[in-house]
Parts: sequence; C-alpha cells; structure tokens
Amino acid sequence: MTAKIIVTDRRALFIGAAAAGTALLLPRSFTPAVAQSSPGNAIAPTQTMPGGANNYVPNAPLVQNLGTGFIASGLVRRASDGAPLSNIRVQIWAATERGGERVPSNRGSVMTGPDGRYRLEFSPIVPQFGQPHIHIAYDDPGFATLFLRPVLSSRYDKGIVADFVLAPTAANEPRRS
Repeated sequence: MTAKIIVTDRRALFIGAAAAGTALLLPRSFTPAVAQSSPGNAIAPTQTMPGGANNYVPNAPLVQNLGTGFIASGLVRRASDGAPLSNIRVQIWAATERGGERVPSNRGSVMTGPDGRYRLEFSPIVPQFGQPHIHIAYDDPGFATLFLRPVLSSRYDKGIVADFVLAPTAANEPRRS
C-alpha cells in the first residue's frame, strides 16, 4: 500500500485562499441558475439574471425540437418546499447555426413532465456578443416571472442543465415581461 503525500508551499496556499475569497465575493448573477437552500430547509426562488429577457417574445409556440446537436434541460421546482412542478410551460430561445435569437425557428416552449423536468433539443449554439448562451423564461400566471441567461463554457458544448425554482405570484403583484 502506498501513501500519497501532498506538499504545499505558502504561495499555493495563498493562491487557493485568494481564489476561494474571490468566489465568495462574486455577485449572485455569476452563480449557476440552480436552487439554493436557505435557513430552515426552505428552498429560495431563483433570481432573474441580467440580460435574461433580451429578445423575449411572449407565447413562444410549443415545439418538439428546434434542430439537433444541443440539449437544454432542467428541473423546475416550487419555492418553499422544493416540490417538482408538472405541466409548467418553459420558453427557451438562443442564437444557433440557423440564425440569431430573433429567428422564430430558434425559439419555442416545452412543458415540464410529471417529475418537473423539461428538455428541448436545438441546433448547435453560436456565440452572440462573444458569449455562447441560451435564454430560459417562465412567464405564465401562478408564479413570478423568471428570465435566465446561462452562459455555456464553450461554443462546442452539447448541452446545458438549468434547474430553477419558481416563487408563487404574490397577490396584486404586477406581471413582468
């Protein structure tokens, strides 16, 4: 049996501590679009991301796919108890090899299944404004409007998983779009 000994110097320790400190100082918009636990095990709603509503067009049609080569998927849950939400319309749009975000064939809606999951296949994503990204929206009655703009690691990524948590619409709260 061989034991592995890890030797670190002060420089490596300092760089690691600086990286960890920097990560803690990043704005919330740089964190993934996933649910985060809050005190009391309640699930906090996902916050709208800057730029998420860019090129939004309400009521994107329900589609089977928008091409092949890239898959957007995720889990939609309810704030407070984290229960999966079925039959929720999720709108997705992106710039692809078929054209920009405003091209009607690059936008569509899908419904979540009984397990709260959604999935939509696209043509490969291309960078717009230097970043390969997609847009995901929820803008129907019952829950607060949400716009996400997750950025891909690379233009060559084959998919992205964007889980999110919806907050119930407060009484008399105006809808955003």
